[in-house]
Amino acid sequence: MHRQEALHRVRDTSVTSTPPVRVLRVTSNATATVLDDGRAAEIEVNALTQAIAADNTSKNLLMIAAGGLLSGILTPLTPQLIDRIQGGSGNLRMALVAVPFAVLVFFVVRRCSANPVWAALIASVVTMVAFVCAVNAAIFIDGQANGADKIMRNILAGLAGGFVGAGVMALAIALLPAGPRDAALWMRMLLTGTLAGALLAVDSALDLDLTSVLYPVWQAAVAVRLAMVLQRTRFA
Repeated sequence: MHRQEALHRVRDTSVTSTPPVRVLRVTSNATATVLDDGRAAEIEVNALTQAIAADNTSKNLLMIAAGGLLSGILTPLTPQLIDRIQGGSGNLRMALVAVPFAVLVFFVVRRCSANPVWAALIASVVTMVAFVCAVNAAIFIDGQANGADKIMRNILAGLAGGFVGAGVMALAIALLPAGPRDAALWMRMLLTGTLAGALLAVDSALDLDLTSVLYPVWQAAVAVRLAMVLQRTRFA
């Protein structure tokens, strides 16, 4: 009798202990469901954030391209103002021609990177130096190709000037505090600047003076490439 009563007590105890186990299982499933919902919500928020960032990036690039077209239109008009200034070396006066594009580069560096104001100012000065180097490189190549066809000379001179101008800008801006150090990121900007430089032949063929095809296209394309490089590094 005592053994039977003991067995009944053990059986009752085991039966009573079963429900908490089931409750624990239900609780763990509910927790997993909550965790899954939380992850799904987090993924949705991240996707929405990325979509907004991509939309803002596209708008920024369009604004920068428009700024490049405007600065390119103003560039061939700038010498008319500089001619009224007395004194100054030839290279200094030539550097002042690039002021419209230098202003655009200042805003691009400030808006698309974490560089401080002084670094953006340096980028502007470098842009003016790059313009002088590009013009001198184009003149040098044009002199070296003396005797060749005029169109070919202008194409070669434009390619050289575009390469030097974009190269000096890329090298200097890469050395800024928040500048990208990866050379591969700058290759597209360098290639774009080089190819766009060939439009010098179009300006020469159309005998353009106060207007230009080269400057608006080159400055808009290089400014957009610069912004893409800086933005990619900033959001990396």
